[in-house]
Amino acid sequence: MKAEDIRRVLVVGGGTMGQQIALQFALHGCDVAIYDLNDALLERARTRIGKLVRFVAQHQRIPPERAEGVMDRIAMTTDPEEASAGVNLVSESVPEDPELKGRVLGMFDALCPPEAIFTTNTSTLLPSMFAAATDRPERFLAFHFHDLRANTVVDVMPHPGTDPATTALVRAFAERMGLIPIVLKKENFGYVFNAMLTTLFQSAQTLAANEVAGVEDIDRAWMGVMGMFIGPFGIMDSVGLDTVWHITDYWAKKTRDPQSLKNAAFLKPYVDRGELGQKSGQGFYAYPKPAFTRPGFVAGRPDTENPPEEAP
Repeated sequence: MKAEDIRRVLVVGGGTMGQQIALQFALHGCDVAIYDLNDALLERARTRIGKLVRFVAQHQRIPPERAEGVMDRIAMTTDPEEASAGVNLVSESVPEDPELKGRVLGMFDALCPPEAIFTTNTSTLLPSMFAAATDRPERFLAFHFHDLRANTVVDVMPHPGTDPATTALVRAFAERMGLIPIVLKKENFGYVFNAMLTTLFQSAQTLAANEVAGVEDIDRAWMGVMGMFIGPFGIMDSVGLDTVWHITDYWAKKTRDPQSLKNAAFLKPYVDRGELGQKSGQGFYAYPKPAFTRPGFVAGRPDTENPPEEAP
């Protein structure tokens, strides 16, 4: 199979990243099926993707003619057999649990064509942790996306059992999809950028959990010194606090590091309250117009008279 032969893609998981991934593929000519557990999740995904289409069209990141009809390329289903029919590539975005990922990919292995490529969008795990469960380890690797609203960088990370031809195929497919592939030479927790970002998150959480400084002041320090438009807690809101907590808690329990456990405990109340960040409308900040986007935030005098433009 060649990169141009990948025409139908299955996205497993219709959450924030699944939505963005599906839209990217559809905008570049693929037919996409999104699979999730119930119709409510899929309807939410449909609404969010519609907003994303309007956002990218308004900001002239895509020509209007490409935006028109893109939703017709995206089908949504709770039926695994329907989702799997004729797919050439699978992109998995379910929660960060290697056993869960293995079970889900194993289920789709029995349903998808034998030549289909399987990929995982895992943020912090290694594909080798559940490659065997796919029953096609030579055609499986990590194909990891960042926030597609802001950039098109993707990580292509094989595990030791990945066929080099699979890695080359996914790299070529990424380029065809308008993406910038970063191909790793070997497995690494957190890939390249996320390995650096995780350290930033840990540092920010530690400062807040130990009551060294407040969330906004920690973000202001990062934004002010680095000249950035967003700080670590704003980024966590974008990622989703449920995802950030799950990752933090998973590794805290693995390592039993006291500070990591304290950081997970600091995040847990937000998750318990359903304050998951941008996707729920409330996290460390209130959305759609968070304080850190307002003029004067870094100086400690946010302008409440001129709110910023809403992002999807």
